[in-house]
Parts: sequence; C-alpha cells; structure tokens
Amino acid sequence: MSLLELHDLTASYGASQALFGVSLEIAEGEVLALMGRNGMGKSTTVRCLCGMMAAGGVRRFAGQDIGKLPSHKVARLGIGLVPEGRRCFRDLTVTENLIAAARPGPWDQARVEALFPRLAERRTQISGTLSGGEQQMLAIGRALMTNPRLLVLDEATEGLAPLVRQEIWDALGVLKRESGLSILVVDKALAELAQVADRAVILERGRSVWDGVFAEVKGEVAERYLGV
Repeated sequence: MSLLELHDLTASYGASQALFGVSLEIAEGEVLALMGRNGMGKSTTVRCLCGMMAAGGVRRFAGQDIGKLPSHKVARLGIGLVPEGRRCFRDLTVTENLIAAARPGPWDQARVEALFPRLAERRTQISGTLSGGEQQMLAIGRALMTNPRLLVLDEATEGLAPLVRQEIWDALGVLKRESGLSILVVDKALAELAQVADRAVILERGRSVWDGVFAEVKGEVAERYLGV
C-alpha cells in the first residue's frame, strides 16, 4: 500500500485554476522527485498535500483521507514540510527552532546536529542572523524533529551557494540510505536528484504528464518536459 496517494488533484487561486489533475503515489521508504518547469503547479501541489489550500480529488496518507484536514492535523499524521523560502522563526535561536516543533521519535536534536554539524556550532545563535544555507539546514532539521513518515522539500536548494547545495544533497543521501523515510523532493537539479530519487512525476500546466523511474528522466523526456 502506498504511504501517500494523490489522485486527480484540482485547485484554484480564486477564479484562476492552477491544478487540473495531478496524481502521484509514494511508497514507504521511497524518494519521489516532483518536477516540471516553473509555474507548472509543483508548489501548489505541495500546498494541497499539506492542507494549506482547498483542493478537489483524492488525498490519502497512510490509508486515511486527509482531504478535509487542516494543515496542523496533516502534520500530526506524519508529514514534515520544508517550505519554499525556509520560514524559520527568525527571533528564536537554533535550538529553540528545533525544539518548537519536536515530537517523540528517533529524530532528536543530537541526531539533527549529527546530520548538520553547523547547527551544533550555532545552537545559541538567533536564526535570523544565519546564512541562507544554514537557515535551510535548520528548516530541514526542524521538519525532522517532528519525526515524520514523509518529508516534503519544496525547492530546498534554490538560491544557495554550490558548496551549501552539495551539503544539502549529501544530507538527503544520508536520509535515503539510513532513515527509511519517504521523501518528496521538488527540485530541478537532475544530476543531484539522480543520486537520491527512485521515481519522478513531471507536471505540465497543472497536470501529471509523466511518471516513471528516475533513471528514465533523460533525453526526449527531459527535453520535452524540463527544457534540458
């Protein structure tokens, strides 16, 4: 049974329809890349999945219908979101950010700091003074501290320096190998995604247009749907 199921998802911003039929599934322990050119509906899909906006269609997590649940109840079921733009609590320290959302489970502050040693060095630093890359590490760590079954990363490496981006990708590789987490990654970096993603779903104009193993995202598929 799939951990996450989205079928024929539709959504609108006022009178403007953004999703016209998005479908995807994620199995336990699977890493799925959600891809597509800019403006094709990836972030809107994430918002619908996490209960942050109304949507039609089927949304099911761990066998439970989550279509009418508010975002905080969706999170409690085990979906940890790393939102686009990081959105750390800027006036709190690194430690305060991490413990603010903590829930019982294998992920605690020590394990997060082992994944991101920079956070251990900056425990008492106000998060608003961190670099962009450090804030992204903190956002991922904060999501892990909720001890999710599904980790959702929306453009987690966008706008970061190359060395910091690589640290983020290395951490995702560790999560894939060692944690057993299911992960949904919204990103454009084909080479880096190839190291962690099992499958990909590609969106075009608010619809799912391709679904398959990630190794097949190349050649005609990449050129047609991703412009690369």
